[in-house]
Amino acid sequence: MVERYAREEMKSKWTMQAKYQAWLDVEIAAVKAWNRLGLIPDEDAKKIEENASFDIDRIDEIEKETRHDVIAFLTSVSESLGEESRWVHYGMTSSDTIDTAVALQMRDSLKLIMKDVEKVMETIKRRAMEHKLTLMVGRSHGIHGEPITFGLVLAIWYDEMRRHLQNLQETYDVINVGKVSGAMGNFAHAPIELEEYVCEELGLKPAPVSNQVVQRDRYARLMTTLALIASTVEKIAVNIRHYQRTEVYECEEYFHKGQKGSSAMPHKRNPVLSENLTGLARMIRSYCMPAMENVALWHERDISHSSVERFILPDGFITSDFMLARLDGLLDKLVVYPENMMKNLNLTGGLVFSQRVLLELPKRGVNREDAYKIVQRNAMKVWEDLQHGKPALNEKGESLYLQYLLSDEELRSKLTEEEIRECFDYGYYTKNVDRIFERVFGKQ
Repeated sequence: MVERYAREEMKSKWTMQAKYQAWLDVEIAAVKAWNRLGLIPDEDAKKIEENASFDIDRIDEIEKETRHDVIAFLTSVSESLGEESRWVHYGMTSSDTIDTAVALQMRDSLKLIMKDVEKVMETIKRRAMEHKLTLMVGRSHGIHGEPITFGLVLAIWYDEMRRHLQNLQETYDVINVGKVSGAMGNFAHAPIELEEYVCEELGLKPAPVSNQVVQRDRYARLMTTLALIASTVEKIAVNIRHYQRTEVYECEEYFHKGQKGSSAMPHKRNPVLSENLTGLARMIRSYCMPAMENVALWHERDISHSSVERFILPDGFITSDFMLARLDGLLDKLVVYPENMMKNLNLTGGLVFSQRVLLELPKRGVNREDAYKIVQRNAMKVWEDLQHGKPALNEKGESLYLQYLLSDEELRSKLTEEEIRECFDYGYYTKNVDRIFERVFGKQ
């Protein structure tokens, strides 16, 4: 874990204290279950529940000799008890404790991630409503395409985040399982009811079947879910980085008073938050491969997964939490420049309306191939003029493309001047925005 990218609430769920406390919660739940089954006397169960504790420094000391963290933990717990300590970990194997405890940590952490996503969605929705009809140019291959609105861009981000939220909810059910089935998962030393009682106490579901471990496809599902969220975060970040380019300058990260952009160039205002999000997303995605490789353990289990999970679970959750909070802050304060969006929309001299003209000609009996030639040849003239510095608009505010189309005799034989001018109406491209928003956000 990198402290720079950690928030306290999530970080607290992955400290050594939190880890061992989760282990102790599982052990106490097992004692209570054995008591319920009639094995452990009431008095002993009560003493364990009230007095069992651990000391992290003592665990570390014991582990130096035992080379086994669970045994070191159990020894420390036993030292806090009397003869009743004989019932702690009774009929269990290490993974019964570890995997069930990790489920508690993952479950609680996933709740925070879901809250993070919901917060991001709220912010995106607010900004989408704000810029519902803010015109801008849509781009494909990085090249100007046709008019859209910035609200539509934000609506896409919102809809994608909503899918992630649903995926998180489903993933929550996948990882919210425990196991107390013993060394080989066959319940040889404890009844199935023990596992059921333990999971009931802890608010988990029993794994329907397990060997020595909870199966790691569940963990892989978790990490791929976080990775998908990270990919959407990067998608948003990359777009903002493009919007903030000097040549584009349609949006900009909020620049705080006293903030500095460069040690050498005092004028710089860089998209540092978006760039940071791109890097964090790369890290989170990198945890997917080892998580998937952990699925294939030898037979009933080996320990190759353990070292991997000591990295990817804390780091995956802590980094995802930080990343989503940073994205929310970025979007909340994102500075949008509608005037520059309109300026860029006019940058190509009306070429963004070419398809509208193209689609009018077949209505007048022109085949598509001939229609395309008429529309394209005039568009190419505009590109050439722009390359030579000719203004995109004339003194009347008419675009280069409109001027060429109005002077094309073949086109004028099919369309009147009024019909051609109607093809340059921005309202044509925003007429369905309300209905799209209703599909995304519901009736407002």
